[in-house]
Amino acid sequence: MSVAKVIEIISSSNTSFEDAVSSGVAKAAESLQGITGAWVQDQSVKVKDGKVTEYRVVLKLTFILKND
Repeated sequence: MSVAKVIEIISSSNTSFEDAVSSGVAKAAESLQGITGAWVQDQSVKVKDGKVTEYRVVLKLTFILKND
């Protein structure tokens, strides 16, 4: 039997939403093993002088807990 856990992370990028998602998952994978999925809960942008300066995403990550 497998047990999964879901956590929430926030990631940002100066390039795009896609980059924010990819870099967030990659960073989480450095300390979490068994990530099986991710979904974007929310997206937002930071704006300065009428231009988008940062893309932010709130991600829910699912990973399988180890059976010891």
